[in-house]
Amino acid sequence: MTVALQIGDRQISPEELVSFLAGYRMLPELLREILVDQAIAQWEKTLEEPVLTEDERTAVRSQFLAQNQINSEEVYQVWLSRHGMTAPQFEALAIRSARQEKFKEATWGSKIESYFLSRKSSFDKIIYSLIRTQDVGIAQELYFRVQDDHQSFAELARTYSQGPEAQTDGLIGPVELSVPHATLAQMLSVSQPGQLWPPTRIGEWMVIVRLERFIPAQMDEAMRQRLLNELSSLWIEEQLAAATAAMAAVDSSTEALSASLVPETILAATPALPPEPSPEAPPVVSDP
Repeated sequence: MTVALQIGDRQISPEELVSFLAGYRMLPELLREILVDQAIAQWEKTLEEPVLTEDERTAVRSQFLAQNQINSEEVYQVWLSRHGMTAPQFEALAIRSARQEKFKEATWGSKIESYFLSRKSSFDKIIYSLIRTQDVGIAQELYFRVQDDHQSFAELARTYSQGPEAQTDGLIGPVELSVPHATLAQMLSVSQPGQLWPPTRIGEWMVIVRLERFIPAQMDEAMRQRLLNELSSLWIEEQLAAATAAMAAVDSSTEALSASLVPETILAATPALPPEPSPEAPPVVSDP
């Protein structure tokens, strides 16, 4: 029997190894990482110069060593042994994230502006005040006490609201518009600061809500990195689905897969270059 891995007295064959990966839900992650590495390697072949300069490689390696608290040759050797790695594998791992970032920038960097504009409304943030109760009569009374009697929303929320917002005087945020319940988000998206809404039923709750502040999303460096990661993740998930479907077509039983099938199947399912994903993503729906 060919041994792919030995743990104590247990010898694991290549066929069993794939089954173990699937059984421990590690196979999708392995496929995902292989897909990324193949795409990066394919892209790098089109470049006239190395993707990282020597200075960049040195800086990235030093950062990796510091992050993993590898501060001596002895610690380095122990780290290699613990992770079952060779020195070349370590070097590849140390610069892998930097290569990924270069790849993402080259592939999706020019699409960030348009993608941001198409998704901007879901990134805008709001600060709002909320009172929720299951009693319709109390909800109506509280609304009129704020609307007509100009009583403090914060005091009423602290006294009567039955959700965690009672601990913050009813104040919630700043949060993106995709965070609140879809009905609540729709109300707030068309509100003006200071606008008070009458009691509205959302699930089991009667809610009174007032927009306090609207904070438009900005294309800063943090947002740009977030969008690069999002576009990359969307593409990876598409490729993972294609690779998984290709593997299933070869053999419907994951346990029957040979380890040698995995890279061949993935390679066949990997596109030449990442396509532009759909800009729209479904909003997150949560309780009010």
